[in-house]
Amino acid sequence: MARTRALSEYTEAEDKSMRLGFLLIAAGLLSLLGLGCCWLRPALQERGGGGSANCTVLAVRQLGERFACTFSCGAACRGTARYPCLQVLVRTSRSAAPALLHEDERQLRTNPKCSYIPPCARDDQENSENVTYKQKYWKEKVGSQPFTCYFNQHLRPDDVMLKRTHDETVLLHCFLWPLVTFLVGVLIVLLTICAKSLAVRAEAIKKKKH
Repeated sequence: MARTRALSEYTEAEDKSMRLGFLLIAAGLLSLLGLGCCWLRPALQERGGGGSANCTVLAVRQLGERFACTFSCGAACRGTARYPCLQVLVRTSRSAAPALLHEDERQLRTNPKCSYIPPCARDDQENSENVTYKQKYWKEKVGSQPFTCYFNQHLRPDDVMLKRTHDETVLLHCFLWPLVTFLVGVLIVLLTICAKSLAVRAEAIKKKKH
């Protein structure tokens, strides 16, 4: 009875290990599929039509137009403020025509007319001060010094970005963790099968000796 009970408990633990392994395998595959369709594919499409270039500032100016942004002052507190539009025009090494600089692809989609969107504050004056500080930065600190910028011919060929939203590190992690989950699941299943096989052989050897 004790031996039968021990074998029953071992089989139950084995089943749990197998279920865990198959669950991890399924989670890894679904994660790869979901990330590939919803996130990784658009990211690769963005990078596919783009490249890097050397940029030099031509002009830094504020437009008279102001844009709305949404600020949050608590869980149930939201409001709308406004900020001035800052434009940084640059010349790139790939074209003689001036291009409008943006922080990244997300900022370009949010407001394609401006080069900078400040953190939205409740006070319009604070937003204006943040934009003015950024304007001085580009005029005085950067000036005519060349810097690396990025362009994307498919997104907007007349605009350039200061940085990419999807860099190599993000793409690596997008592949890495689902793959690790999948491999851990496969390892658990293989180890469980090997342990079961060894247990069966050991039981058969015991029976032969008795």
